[in-house]
Amino acid sequence: MNINNAQKAVDDWIREHGVRYFNELTNMAQLTEEVGEVARIISRRYGEQSEKESDKNKDLGEELADVLFVILCLANQTGVDLEVAFNKKLDIKAKRDHERHHKNKKLK
Repeated sequence: MNINNAQKAVDDWIREHGVRYFNELTNMAQLTEEVGEVARIISRRYGEQSEKESDKNKDLGEELADVLFVILCLANQTGVDLEVAFNKKLDIKAKRDHERHHKNKKLK
């Protein structure tokens, strides 16, 4: 699925199941909450914190998908074509960072 199709799938889901989009501020708060859930899994599973028994069954992929869903909602409701924006960003990063990371001694 490409990004445009994902945006359409979310929009279709909202219209069929969600009644309407939450407002942008609510979705921003929701995004923050979802990113926090991803951070909790990563910090405990891959970081130095010990993982609580209640966190061991958490699915990182599912939590990342929650983040993506809310990002797609925000893009839809603010009129952002994420596929265009993402491709533009990749182009900018490729030009700006082409040599930067290769010269970074910390990455060797």
